[in-house]
Amino acid sequence: MTAPAWLRRGALGLVWLLALPFAVYAAVFGWRGLREDLSAESYLFATGAPGAETALSLHMLSGAGLTALVLLQALPVLRRRWPGLHRSLGRILVAAAGVTALGGLIFIARVGTVGGPLMSAGFTLYGFLMLWAAAETLRHARARRIARHRDWAIRLILLALASWIYRVHYGLWALLTGGWGSTQDFTGPFDRIQMFAFYLPYLALFEILRRRRRQNPLDPAGRAR
Repeated sequence: MTAPAWLRRGALGLVWLLALPFAVYAAVFGWRGLREDLSAESYLFATGAPGAETALSLHMLSGAGLTALVLLQALPVLRRRWPGLHRSLGRILVAAAGVTALGGLIFIARVGTVGGPLMSAGFTLYGFLMLWAAAETLRHARARRIARHRDWAIRLILLALASWIYRVHYGLWALLTGGWGSTQDFTGPFDRIQMFAFYLPYLALFEILRRRRRQNPLDPAGRAR
């Protein structure tokens, strides 16, 4: 049984309101990183690696736009009433996802991550998955394979929100445990789990729900792809 439309819209709106402050902060920081020397404010901008800070700034700026806009794209009313706007916004989001992923991947390739090789591996996988989801979302939309386009769009939404989810996990963990298992250099047991847990479990849960939907003969959305 699917949730009522008003409940789905309310949930999307709540998540959007909760994620918006993070998006604004990332946008401001990314914009400042393109215009100012932020090495005194953050170690991320004190790498000394040519191009790394620019890649990071673009990653933050485009990622902020992606976080702020991706849930609007998920609203069914936008697709039904303004399909042209839905398509245009979709192209913008795919481009933003590409810049976000590539900016992060370039930074990791040039500098690495504070948590070492495992963290670099986790975030590199995250970047490549975002690139893949963006490309597949666009490819299936152009081919008018609507069901597959929708599935890949949901994956892209989950990945777009994952950077915010990463921080939500840390906030909740700090409230529940006082930050047990997390260290300043991100090498604690909780940190190591987090290097993959902010996106892989959500993608796995979506795959489980998607397969159950396909097996339900009463659900029109579960027809064979």
